[in-house]
Amino acid sequence: MHEKVNISREHREELRGTYASQAGALKRKLDEYRAVPPERYFYELCYCLMTPQSSALQCNEVALELERRRFLDRPFDPAPLLRSWKGGYVRFHNTKAKRLLEARDAYPSIAAMLTEDIEDRKLRNIFAADIRGIGMKEASHFLRNIGRTRVTIVDRHILRNLVRLGILSAWPKSISQRRYLEIEEAFEHLADILGIPVDELDLLLWSRETGFLLK
Repeated sequence: MHEKVNISREHREELRGTYASQAGALKRKLDEYRAVPPERYFYELCYCLMTPQSSALQCNEVALELERRRFLDRPFDPAPLLRSWKGGYVRFHNTKAKRLLEARDAYPSIAAMLTEDIEDRKLRNIFAADIRGIGMKEASHFLRNIGRTRVTIVDRHILRNLVRLGILSAWPKSISQRRYLEIEEAFEHLADILGIPVDELDLLLWSRETGFLLK
């Protein structure tokens, strides 16, 4: 898809200008991800299992509460937390609660893989295939949130910007693994054109859409 990636001079200048004003904050946020200690990795996985079609802020609150209650060490039914915590709601709470319990049971093998010398993208693909409730996007999200940033989170914020920039002609109706990798490649080429590191461009476009930097 490299030959199809081309954006107007106006868009290039716009993005480079926005990046210049936010580069420090983006780098600091990525440093925060890289500083996450291994004992918190499981709860970052919980967060990513909850976020599809749900509020990132609410999912973060629930993930923090799961950590406070030591869900990894003392399993319990998390469905009530997802259904209602601090006045918020995580959609599909029963299904996601089940996935959280499954991830807890599988976590010893997941943690072992995280200590092995496996390239980020290969590990992302393995997790997307093997962890129930997590696909390419959220497997990428999980790895990025623990400081492994050589993956792209192809979410609605990225897609909306790629359509706006003319890199994608239309919003994809569905994204297979092959299509995900094609979009990831196009996004990387966009980063090359702009001279912005891929992980920083990912965060930049996310913050443009949401108005804040979370994770």
